[in-house]
Amino acid sequence: MFSELAFSIFNNCIEKYHIKDDVYQSFDNPYSKDEIEHLLYRKNWIDTVQWHYEDIIRNPEINPKDALVLKRKIDASNQDRTDLVEFIDSYFLNKYQSVEVNSTATINTESPAWAIDRLSILALKIYHMNEEAHRSDASKEHKEKCQIKLNILLEQKMDLSLAINQLLADIENGNKYMKVYKQMKMYNDEELNPILRGK
Repeated sequence: MFSELAFSIFNNCIEKYHIKDDVYQSFDNPYSKDEIEHLLYRKNWIDTVQWHYEDIIRNPEINPKDALVLKRKIDASNQDRTDLVEFIDSYFLNKYQSVEVNSTATINTESPAWAIDRLSILALKIYHMNEEAHRSDASKEHKEKCQIKLNILLEQKMDLSLAINQLLADIENGNKYMKVYKQMKMYNDEELNPILRGK
C-alpha cells in the first residue's frame, strides 16, 4: 500500500537526518530521480530540516539578525515544500490519467499529495514524541504524558494511512477524480506582494 511505502521512506529520512542532527548538513537522496520514492524522500527532508529550523527560531535568546536569516530560510523551505507537494500530485495525475471516471465520481476535499504531506509531518511528530516518551532525563510524569500523546499520534497514523490508501484506490477505480489547484502563494511573488514590488 502506498501510505506504508511513504511512511517507511519518511522514517528512513528522519533517522538519516538525526545521525548528524544538523540543519546545515548536506542532502543526499538515495533514490533515483525518476522514482516517486525520490520525491517522497526529498519532501520529508524539507519537512525535517524545517522542523528543526522552527525549534531554533524559538530560542528566546536568539540574535535578531540570526533570527531574520532563519526566517528567510523557513520561507524558502515553505515554498520548496509546496513545490514538492505539487510535483507529487503531478505524479498521481500522470499515473491515473487514463482511468475512466465514473459518472457518479466525486472530488476529494484534498489531493493525494496534500494528505501525504500531512503523513510526512505526522512521521516527525511520532519520532519526536517517542523521543520525549523515552527521554532518560525526563520525569516519569513527563514520559507518561508523552506516551499518551504518542499513542494518539500512532492511532492518527493508522487512520490517515487508511484514508490515503482508500483515496488512491477510489481514484484508480474511477470513484473519485483528481482536480489539483496550484497554491498560488502571493507573498513570495514580486508582482503580487506590494512590499516586494516596492509599493
